[in-house]
Amino acid sequence: MSSSINRRSILKKLVAGTTALSLVPYSSYASATIFKPDVATNPSLSNSAEMKFRHSVCRWCFQDIPLAELVYKAKDYGISAIDLLKPEEWKVVKDTGLECSLATDTFASITNGFNTIENHKHLIKSYDLLIDKAADYGIKQVIVFSGNRNGLSDKKGIDNCALGLDPLINSASKKGVTVVMELLNSKVDHKDYQCDHTEWGILLADKIGSDHFKLLYDIYHMQIMEGNVIATINKYHKYIAHYHTAGVPGRHEIGSDQELYYPAIIKAIASTGFSGYVAQEFIPTYTNKLKALEESIKICTV
Repeated sequence: MSSSINRRSILKKLVAGTTALSLVPYSSYASATIFKPDVATNPSLSNSAEMKFRHSVCRWCFQDIPLAELVYKAKDYGISAIDLLKPEEWKVVKDTGLECSLATDTFASITNGFNTIENHKHLIKSYDLLIDKAADYGIKQVIVFSGNRNGLSDKKGIDNCALGLDPLINSASKKGVTVVMELLNSKVDHKDYQCDHTEWGILLADKIGSDHFKLLYDIYHMQIMEGNVIATINKYHKYIAHYHTAGVPGRHEIGSDQELYYPAIIKAIASTGFSGYVAQEFIPTYTNKLKALEESIKICTV
C-alpha cells in the first residue's frame, strides 16, 4: 500500500512540474536556452563558436517592408544576408554590408523549368547573364527550378534538367557560382512540380556530377512531402547548399504552435559542419512582422 501511495505522490509531482513547464511561452524558452549572439555580425560575442552557418531572410516574405529598413533591422538581429533578391536590389544590400545569399530574377519560373527541352534556349541565355552579374557582385549562389512534370517521367525529367543545366554549371564553376535547385512540395503549394523529393534532386546532382550544382533543402516543403527531416539532412547534407525554414502547416512562424521542432533541426544542420545560409522563408502572421523575424533567428541560433 505504501508503495502505491508513493507512486501516486511522485506522479502528482511530475504532472505538476510538466504543467508548469507547458505554461512557459515558447519565445521565452527559445530566448533563455537557445539564443546566443551571432558572431558573424558581432565578433566580440563569441559564445556561438559551434555555429558555422549564417542567417538570412527571404525578401518576398517581408515585401511590404522597405528593403533598406529590412536590411538595417536584419543586421540588428544577427542576419548577414537577404535571400532571393533580383539584380536591381543587390546594391541596397551590399551598400549596408550585407550579402545577397541567393540570386534570382523575374524570368525564373517554378512551373517552366529545365525539365522541358523547349525552355532551354531561353533559360540558358537568361541564366548566363544572371550568373555573370552575380559573379561581378560577389554573389555565390543562383536559384533554378525543375519545372512542372506535365506528364514527364522522373527519369526523363532528370535527363532533360541535366542537359539544360550542364552548360550553365560549366560557366558558373569558372566564375565561382553555385547553381542551386529548390526542393518544393507538390501537394499543397506547387502542384505538379517535379523536384519534389530529396532523392529526385540527389539523382539529378549525381548525374550532373559537379560541386557547383547543389540543392536548396526547404524544410517546410520537405516536411510536407516526405518528413524524416533530420535523418535526411544527416544522410544527404553534402548535396545541400542552402536551407529555408517555415512552420508546418501553414508556412507561418516556426514557434511551438506547428509540428516541426526547429531547435533540434538547426542543431542537426550545425552538426554537419554546414557553413552556408539558413534563410527564414515563413509568412509572418504577427502584427509586428519584424518581431516574428527576430524570434525566428533566436530559435535558429545554436
